[in-house]
Amino acid sequence: MGCFSIKCGLLAGSVFGAVIAILGGILIPVGDMIIERTVKKEAVIEPGTTAYDNWAASEIAIYRQFWFFDVKNPQQVVQEGAFPEVQEKGPYTYKTRYLPKANVTFNPNNTASFVLPIGAIFEPSMSVGQEEDTVTSLNLAVAGAYSLLPPASHILLDMVINSTNSSLFQHRTVKELLWGYHDPILKDTIGLFSPYNGTIDGPYNVFTGKDDISKVSVIDRWRGETKLSFWNDTYCDMINGTDGSSFAPFMDKDVPIYFFSSDICRSVSANYEATMNLKGIEVYRYSLLPSTLASPVENPDNKCFCRNYETTKNCTLAGALDISSCSDGRPIVISLPHFLHGSEYLREVVLGLHPDEEHHKTFLDVEPITGFTLNFAKRIQINMMYGPAKHITLFAHFFFNKSFFHILCPLCNQTATLDDKTADMFKRELLSRLDMLEIVQQVLLIAGVIIFLVCLIAFFCVRRKSKENSISATL
Repeated sequence: MGCFSIKCGLLAGSVFGAVIAILGGILIPVGDMIIERTVKKEAVIEPGTTAYDNWAASEIAIYRQFWFFDVKNPQQVVQEGAFPEVQEKGPYTYKTRYLPKANVTFNPNNTASFVLPIGAIFEPSMSVGQEEDTVTSLNLAVAGAYSLLPPASHILLDMVINSTNSSLFQHRTVKELLWGYHDPILKDTIGLFSPYNGTIDGPYNVFTGKDDISKVSVIDRWRGETKLSFWNDTYCDMINGTDGSSFAPFMDKDVPIYFFSSDICRSVSANYEATMNLKGIEVYRYSLLPSTLASPVENPDNKCFCRNYETTKNCTLAGALDISSCSDGRPIVISLPHFLHGSEYLREVVLGLHPDEEHHKTFLDVEPITGFTLNFAKRIQINMMYGPAKHITLFAHFFFNKSFFHILCPLCNQTATLDDKTADMFKRELLSRLDMLEIVQQVLLIAGVIIFLVCLIAFFCVRRKSKENSISATL
């Protein structure tokens, strides 16, 4: 009777272990379903969700860092036609995008409209010097007027340049070059980002993801339009993806991400590069491919971005994007810093460039479960064009084989990363719960299997011993 009770208990223990193991196994898909449902609910852009709190007023500070290329031989360039020799100077750091989204409106078609207020606050502790530091750089008015005016007007332009005692290069403070100064030629305020403070980017119209979470944060309209009007081409004028601050949850590393940048007037894609650890949080790092600014010879998709056959050497020049069509006609060309991935020619006509993949590439670190971008560096270089002109005295000594070449203006690095406080909150509110659920699943599964096997083995041992005892008694 006693053996019978032991066998029953062991058998019951085996059943109990099997139930526990099955429960742990069931919790895996059920738990995944709970996680997926919770994340998708919190990823929707609407008041009360985690996504909305981050979207409306990001806790992550965004900075813009500027490096200037100080021209060391301005006289030789003007008088002898020498290639400019430059030395990098920076960073000069400003806190930007510190204001929350404005004019937020939720629309019946599950989209949200807003504008991004623009401002800049100088951060001395993150800079190498003060805003009053001087830099020898290209004269924006001279280069701009040269490119904008037809050759027939160059004689008149030369008279204005001489009468105002202007030169191809000028000594200006960092503050003046970035945010504006009074120019004697244009008789107006001119600067690389003038006007800036008090302006807006947008309006944007993005999908909230309420009816389809895969479309969350995807841009529906920018400035009221579903496509751009800068490139006169269906493909190049497409607005693809989000603004880069977030993406749809549960990301697949094999699928590229798309985002639109108003700074370069186009959409781009980024591919998975590696899995990184950011303050204890696993993130996917995405980076731009070298083909992003490749010449149409290497990347035919870029053919519609080629607007000037002369300056691009019949669209064979790589690494430069002419955005004059979206910058009021100003002769601005965007590239990666130090012409990374650009044609060798671009680095031959400017001395002192040292492209480096690690320091000059653009990347985004995205938390794959939520789709939130937790760290990024958007790095671009702003260039202007000038070249020989027989009717402009300043250009009289230029003997370049080609009509135009680029002189460098600031290298701009827009960057943001979550601070320790935000990282701890993120881990506490999301990752710790996911980890706890996974631990419970594993404990139940492993414990159940162990109990089942131990009880089952013990059951058979007791049963065998019971049979042996029975045989012995019979004998």
